Order: sequence, then structure tokens, then C-alpha cells
Amino acid sequence: MKTSVYSSHYDKLRLWLKAQREGQSLTLREVSERWGRHHSILGKIEQARRKIELVEFIELCEIINADPHEGISLLIESMNHKAKRQKL
Repeated sequence: MKTSVYSSHYDKLRLWLKAQREGQSLTLREVSERWGRHHSILGKIEQARRKIELVEFIELCEIINADPHEGISLLIESMNHKAKRQKL
């Protein structure tokens, strides 16, 4: 499995996370301030320039009132879909 930050699985997860943030009408700076991290870290995650660690993902979900289970389910679905395609 490709583990790069540029994999399609990471793309789906980071786009979901960004959509959740934007759905709450929160800016990068607002979320980063609540997170206690520089806004460039979140910007790099959303721009696929940095991987997101599991604990960071859960923290961010809590900050933006997103269900981390939904994001993880999206990731699992993406991985299962790819595995099914490879079997064909």
C-alpha cells in the first residue's frame, strides 16, 4: 500500500476534514488557535504537504465538531474499494 501523503486515501480524508471545518465556518487560524498549533501545520495537512497523525485527526475532529468515526469510515471504505479493484 502506498503510504505517501499523496495517496488517494489521504486525499479523501483530508478533503473530508477540510469540508467539515468549512462546514462549521471556521478558518484555518481559528481552528489552529483552538488546537494550540501554528496555522501553517493545519494548512500543510489540508494541502497534502504533511500527513495527519491519528491523535491529531481526533483532536481536530473534536475542535470542529466532526465525528472522527465518519472520517475513519471514509478511509476504510476507500481502502476496501481499492482492494476490491485489485482483486478483479
